[in-house]
Amino acid sequence: QVRLVESGGGLVQAGGSLRLSCAASGRAFSRYAMGWFRQVPGGERKFVVASSWSGGATVVADSVKGRFTISRDIPKNTVYLQMNSLKPEDTAIYYCAASWVNWSPTPSYWGQGTQVTVSS
Repeated sequence: QVRLVESGGGLVQAGGSLRLSCAASGRAFSRYAMGWFRQVPGGERKFVVASSWSGGATVVADSVKGRFTISRDIPKNTVYLQMNSLKPEDTAIYYCAASWVNWSPTPSYWGQGTQVTVSS
């Protein structure tokens, strides 16, 4: 069982940066592949970025490639999403997710989400 809690969302101007954090509790955090999704009101939850449990492989959605980066701090049981050059279309609720060992498009665990709003 893994519990995920996101933080770091907020309001930022276009072109700015934010770093989201996802604190995980539970056993064997280092063996979970971690990722981020986002969702706008009335829309479906969409994949943003994911990292393998080792951090050796990363998958990034085309819409954020070159701007968003995922990283993790194993001793702190935390995964981060660094978002640079933000655009108004990045406005969404961002969710952290975890899959055991291999990344899955339908992760087993989800956080509660954190709102990111990018003003033009």
